[in-house]
Amino acid sequence: MTPGTRRNYAKGRAKRTEILDQAMALFGEAGYRGASLRVIATRCGISHPGLLHHFPTKEALLLAVLQRRDDVDDEWLALGVARGVDHLRRLVDLAELNAKRRGIVELFSVVAAEATAPDHPAHAYFEARYRTSVANTERAYLQAREAGELRDDVDPSAAGQQLIALMDGLQIQWLISDCTTDMAGVLRAHVRAQLTVEF
Repeated sequence: MTPGTRRNYAKGRAKRTEILDQAMALFGEAGYRGASLRVIATRCGISHPGLLHHFPTKEALLLAVLQRRDDVDDEWLALGVARGVDHLRRLVDLAELNAKRRGIVELFSVVAAEATAPDHPAHAYFEARYRTSVANTERAYLQAREAGELRDDVDPSAAGQQLIALMDGLQIQWLISDCTTDMAGVLRAHVRAQLTVEF
């Protein structure tokens, strides 16, 4: 690769990142259906065809934005490493991290609500994401039970589903309350009441 090719590649990658950032912001503000590729292109200082060079369709852009969000969160969560109570603790830590990322929380909440429609381009993405999130959380509760760290009256299957629902519900309350709801504090208290160990 020549120096000029490397420079062009780096510029292209930087522009792609800028497009993803602007799309994330606009999808969070207006939702997927209300967002315009032309507005995103204008915010990035490029033409509409210039944007389509990087992302040929609006659907491709949305899925790239969602994948980028997941890549950041998965890396931070270190999925597959944390087990049992440690995994539950990481979910509370994630809520704490999200309290510093209004744009990402807004994007997720708005697009997840829109994606309940079966014809939405992110419907399959959210369906798979919820299935995985609930299964991973249920597994963490089962591991806590095996370690003797879960109260006997807590059902791991129900607890996994409840914790994911609580996390998402708290994000909506946090957005509506102008970021004053203590998402991590509420989650921590909820999980602590289910365990037999310090949390």
